[in-house]
Amino acid sequence: MRVTIVSLVFVLAVSYVPALCDNDEPSVVHLEAPAETRSHFAALDDVRLLANGLLQLGQSLREFVQKTKGQINDIVQKLNIFDRSFYQLSVLASEIKEEEEELKKTTVVLKANNEEIKGLSVEISSKMESILQEKSRLQNKVEGLEEKLSSLSQGVMRGKQVAELSALREVIHNQEQSITELLNAVREQSDQLNHQRTKIKLLEEKLTANTLAQETIDRMPDTFNSGAPTLSLYVSSDSPNMMNLPSDCSELFDRGERVSAVYTIKPNGSQPFMAFCDMSRDYGATVIQRRRDGSVNFDQTWEQYENGFGDFTGEFWLGLRKIHSLSFKGNSVLHMQLEDWKQDKHFIEYRFYLDGPESNYTIHLTHLSGNVPDPMSNHTGIMFSTKDRDNNNHQDSNCARHQTGGWWFNACGDTNLNGKYFHVRPKGRSERRRGIQWKSGRRASYSLRFTQISVHPVASLTSASSESGLFR
Repeated sequence: MRVTIVSLVFVLAVSYVPALCDNDEPSVVHLEAPAETRSHFAALDDVRLLANGLLQLGQSLREFVQKTKGQINDIVQKLNIFDRSFYQLSVLASEIKEEEEELKKTTVVLKANNEEIKGLSVEISSKMESILQEKSRLQNKVEGLEEKLSSLSQGVMRGKQVAELSALREVIHNQEQSITELLNAVREQSDQLNHQRTKIKLLEEKLTANTLAQETIDRMPDTFNSGAPTLSLYVSSDSPNMMNLPSDCSELFDRGERVSAVYTIKPNGSQPFMAFCDMSRDYGATVIQRRRDGSVNFDQTWEQYENGFGDFTGEFWLGLRKIHSLSFKGNSVLHMQLEDWKQDKHFIEYRFYLDGPESNYTIHLTHLSGNVPDPMSNHTGIMFSTKDRDNNNHQDSNCARHQTGGWWFNACGDTNLNGKYFHVRPKGRSERRRGIQWKSGRRASYSLRFTQISVHPVASLTSASSESGLFR
């Protein structure tokens, strides 16, 4: 519309020009014309000046309109991005709410089962008391019969008395068998009760974690700037179901458990704590570290590495205190699983034990087997280091700060499974040294795609042939 008005004004201005300039008659000066007679048309220069001004004004308006359109497009794009982000957060919140409802329903069912098991336990206890009383009466009868048998053995024993004694012995033998079977049934019921209570505890913890996650979504925090989540330190040992806990995952495997999941264990001399058990091989192994997608930042402080951090369902570090409680006896095997970006899978095993906090968790290793070179034998006697506690053998450099992550650094070597997770191989050598690496021989260091470190007793050690290819 604005361009049309400018064009119309220009046409009108041009239409006045012939009236002023295209007259073929010679101009005659009439001296007798009155002085006050004036032309009704504007001068040609004024018209041109007016036309140029209007053209410039139209051009400026066009530029202003184009600039405004660009700004409006930017605002619309930003609003679309915000809508998509808000929609994704809404979907995530809805999924968490659904999982929370399912966990609540499961918890109600398990609590009902727990009450039923408690009633059965009380009933079995009362039956046990009656059986024990019956056993006491039978023992008294047996003592009386033995005295009677002793007195009869001095004389001639009648056939009827012998038959009576044989029948009584048979009854006593049957009663003892019944008592033994009931005792076994009571033990099985007790084990099932402990297993149910452990599952209820796990579900309660998951429900609490989902509730916290829902609150976090509602507040919409900046999750990318948050640190690694801390693993739960220890489980309360006041409840009665903590009396029959396994010492590690291998004991759970011996009890018949075959599902790889999170369980409560209680190593000798330690408080109970949660741990992920790998049951995928012919024994149970307690997982102390896993890296697979870079979802957890392993560049943490000494306190975090001592207590543990991460998520059992993804990446995590169990904690130096718990690893020490699993291995301080010296009869443990450290099993390391490695996979590079070409999907080549390897493993290596060490006989090892870990000192306590007074020695900064000094590691002791003896190579056992594996299908990769061994760069860790020279780490025996090395203390653990983090970016805020430097215990390495390099006096002039803090290896944990330069290479990131906590590890047993021996003068900033090229082995560090807690380094930075790279999805693309870095080009520079100094940057590669900061990644998850296991330098093998003279080859250049490279960043690994997957690692898992687990612990199991020496008695569970299997051959190298059965280990290759079994990772997750």
